[in-house]
Amino acid sequence: MLEEVPGKIYFTSDLWTACTTDGYMSLSAHFIDKSWVLQKRLLNFTLMPSPHIRLCLFEKLLSLWTEWGVEKKVFSITLDNASANEACVTMLKSQLKNRKALLSNGDYLHMCCCAYIINLIVQDGLKAIKGELYKIHESVKYVKASQGRKQKFLECVNQMSLDRKKGFRQDVPARWNSTYIMLDCALYYKSAFFHLALSDFNYKYCPSEDEWNKLERITNFVVLFYEITCIFSRSKYPSSNLYFPKVFAAYVTLREYSENGDGYIKDMGKMMLEKFVKYWSNFCTILTIAVILDPHYKLQFVEWAYKKVYGENSNELKNIIEKLFSLFNEYMLISTQSTNTPSMQGSISHSNENDDRKGKGKLDSCLEPELCLSEPRVDRSSHLDILSFWKDNQVRYSELTSMARDVLTIPISTVASESSFSVGGQVLDQFRSSLKPETVESIVCSKDWIFGQEVNAMVSMDDLTTDILEHNN
Repeated sequence: MLEEVPGKIYFTSDLWTACTTDGYMSLSAHFIDKSWVLQKRLLNFTLMPSPHIRLCLFEKLLSLWTEWGVEKKVFSITLDNASANEACVTMLKSQLKNRKALLSNGDYLHMCCCAYIINLIVQDGLKAIKGELYKIHESVKYVKASQGRKQKFLECVNQMSLDRKKGFRQDVPARWNSTYIMLDCALYYKSAFFHLALSDFNYKYCPSEDEWNKLERITNFVVLFYEITCIFSRSKYPSSNLYFPKVFAAYVTLREYSENGDGYIKDMGKMMLEKFVKYWSNFCTILTIAVILDPHYKLQFVEWAYKKVYGENSNELKNIIEKLFSLFNEYMLISTQSTNTPSMQGSISHSNENDDRKGKGKLDSCLEPELCLSEPRVDRSSHLDILSFWKDNQVRYSELTSMARDVLTIPISTVASESSFSVGGQVLDQFRSSLKPETVESIVCSKDWIFGQEVNAMVSMDDLTTDILEHNN
């Protein structure tokens, strides 16, 4: 499957520590196959001993790419913002440039996990309601601590005529979106918590009316970031084209609240904006190009957005347009080289008529970006499968379609790799702590491939583990 990929391949990777204290590295590949279907495969779930320094990470990733034979198909790898990862990518870039395996000198090799950055930004802002969050966290924890307390709370829910099926969750400190869900559910059951405080003298964590109002305002403020996190965390369809509109909306929202907000909302907006600027002051060039290739937005949207941020005729906008055409020229060059192979040249007629046709085709190809961008935008409210759009237009815009196929495949978060850790935790638990790393990798990757092929998707982890252990024996 990897050999037959018509374009580039994109990777996500992350590290995980098992219950055995062994470190593991997951490596996922993302690509569009010959049928224009977005595919994701977990290639490796391999043992990664300490130390996790840049040299070790570099050697491991390069060896895995070489083993799979994909080192010349790499476009980018999405990692979190750890300093060791940044240094590792610098070494990878140098090595792959020597092999002439990268586009644009590897400028787009390193992609930061956007969901991770959103998490950092919002976590900074949530410090403004640290005390109120603690009360909500303890309230949920108190209610869920025993069956008797759950029943008592449900009685309060019924007396307040609330929907008991909505439920509520405990948050996970490392995932701010779980904090939002906890807050949203707690606000719905606000009156039930008040009633519980009156009927249960052991319950001491109910926020005051002012604190509830503060929590409600904060929740309404961060709902946009929750929606962005959900979009950035998906891997079943292209999301690189959704990056720029969402990040731009987040920037405008933060700037508005930091300038025109009041009290703690303004302070929260300032803290989040400062963190935002640290990571996204210039936005991401390749992901801005992705939105230009989206028929819903095109260049007009980027021009309008950059005008609001940087002013009229900014150098930042000129740089984006320059990078767009520079990348397209590389695809033109690749296309020319592939058609001018010896076998092809031998079959080409040297008549003047054919030369004219060849010249005309080359001219039309050069004009592809201008022709495509000059066409009317698709109504943004209409449902459009962006991959189907480019698949249908590959005859009209051959080189531009190749470029769009590659750019739109870029994963903007490491969620695809992180999800393998949940499976790894099921495989390597306290009852199977002696499994060999090779066996763990076999089980985790096999399950991912079975799900990916949509064959027997309901296979149980126990059955899969047994089959692989028997095969190894």
